[in-house]
Amino acid sequence: MAFRVSHLSLALSLMALALAGVAIYKNTYEAMSKGFQTLSPELDLLESAASILTLNNNAEQNSDSKLTQPLSPSACIFSAVQRVVNRAIDRERRMGASLIRLHFHDCFVDGCDGGVLLDDIPGSFQGEKTSPPNNNSARGFEVIEQAKQRVKDTCPNTPVSCADILAIAARDSVVKLGGQGYNVALGRRDARAANFTGALTQLPAPFDNLTVQLRKFNDKNFNAREMVALAGAHTVGFTRCATACNSNFVNPAARLQCNCSVPQNDTNLQQLDRTPAVFDRVYFQDLNRNQGILFSDQVLTGNTTTAAIVTTYSNNGAVFLGDFAAAMIKMGNLPPSQGVQLEIRDVCSRVNPSSVSSM
Repeated sequence: MAFRVSHLSLALSLMALALAGVAIYKNTYEAMSKGFQTLSPELDLLESAASILTLNNNAEQNSDSKLTQPLSPSACIFSAVQRVVNRAIDRERRMGASLIRLHFHDCFVDGCDGGVLLDDIPGSFQGEKTSPPNNNSARGFEVIEQAKQRVKDTCPNTPVSCADILAIAARDSVVKLGGQGYNVALGRRDARAANFTGALTQLPAPFDNLTVQLRKFNDKNFNAREMVALAGAHTVGFTRCATACNSNFVNPAARLQCNCSVPQNDTNLQQLDRTPAVFDRVYFQDLNRNQGILFSDQVLTGNTTTAAIVTTYSNNGAVFLGDFAAAMIKMGNLPPSQGVQLEIRDVCSRVNPSSVSSM
């Protein structure tokens, strides 16, 4: 009996290799005949071959059409963005936190419309990228452009907005750093304008007291628990020493790694909690130890309601991760301002040529 099983496994393995070869030939032929420069992702072929090896004698599972079925348009988009994001974080772990923040800074200013990605046009347009909360601080723009290009290369005739790519990249960053995954819906569109002043007034600031923070989040229809959950994004990443060394921004009781007696630049960094590369509950544990770095973080313990939420998350990381995922879904659905002209940008840093005059 064992002899028969061994021969059957060998036969199925050979069949898998043969079908994978046919799939490669078929994809290559179709790509050449249609003029495509990019073949279907290698992952599809590997998954198809692996599926064959797990087949049993049930004829319903032995369908060649199912084994060679290509990715759906949306699955292709998600796969393309994830590959770029994962590689970027592998190169620099800090990039994950930067991409989460970039999505937040996009959605919190006039909704999820890709406005934060637009470059200034000297003399005619000043966007959010150079507004004080983002200037020399927000980063990861090149990763979003790379993800946009990869979607265009690997998912032909499947347009996706830059705002959607920001949302996917943030989710993939959370997962890559150890957080909980969540669904990202597609269908956002990109604004043909941005709001320099809105970035300055709508985004939470490191010097905001609890009352101001609650008001800013309430303006976006978030309650106190959702606000504290989203603040938990500071469980990953760093702030610049130039920020941490400002007495208006920092918790005076925090033990800083920055040497604030020397001149600061963008390369001097202060980690926001003890495990800045891992999406966990340590940020909240630090708050309960009065070791939150930023003033706006530590004041979350100064109110009975928010302090209780901090303690809950500090004691139960699973509750935090679940609440954070739910709050990110809600934030990712913040709509653009009424009346704003929308499109799907071909390049994330500029509006499409036909719409430049409208700016």
